[in-house]
Amino acid sequence: MIKLDIISDPICPWCFIGKTRLEKALAQEPDHPFVIEWHPFQLNPDMPADGMDRRDYLETKFGGKENAVRVYGEIEKHALEEGLNIDFAAIKRTPNTINAHRLIHWAGIEQKQNAVVDALFAAYFTEGRDIGDTDVLADIADSAGMDAAVVRKLLVSNSDVEDIRNRDAHSRQMGVNSVPTFIVANQHAVPGAQPADLWLRVIADLRAQQAAGDAAE
Repeated sequence: MIKLDIISDPICPWCFIGKTRLEKALAQEPDHPFVIEWHPFQLNPDMPADGMDRRDYLETKFGGKENAVRVYGEIEKHALEEGLNIDFAAIKRTPNTINAHRLIHWAGIEQKQNAVVDALFAAYFTEGRDIGDTDVLADIADSAGMDAAVVRKLLVSNSDVEDIRNRDAHSRQMGVNSVPTFIVANQHAVPGAQPADLWLRVIADLRAQQAAGDAAE
């Protein structure tokens, strides 16, 4: 098996699109070699703890409403091509994602990361829920088969906050400056929401390398 580390932020639409494209490839190759782990990266590490108004955030980030509409219009087009019905209008606040990343970390301990990441993307992009909110995160945990009461207690503590921040900082020190970024076998970085065809080629190349190694033995 080959490790595939995915550095992502659950409020990043390209991360949602990238996950969807990857999974389309994996569905065509059900015996793929990947063991997947998700890692934290905050697009907005200085975001206030309770987030901020979505419109204010976008217009500040992109230099006005017109640029924000243009950028997100392009994202929406790519999302629709992948069958994702993102409802940007339903998103009222841009959250601080430190707690969402903590939930993803705890889900990994219980082998439930993929379900939690899926639920976070769906909650934010299709349901317009605030994934910085403790109640929302506890509900997502429950939907993935985690103990919501335990998660709630952890969320109101500082458990693993520094670990998440340190892992985020480590990725930046390694040169990651945008997400999604995929790391194959701890060696090869694949940046961006790559199409399914690229992942099919990666899987084919990995199989060829494995076969060559087996033949050499």
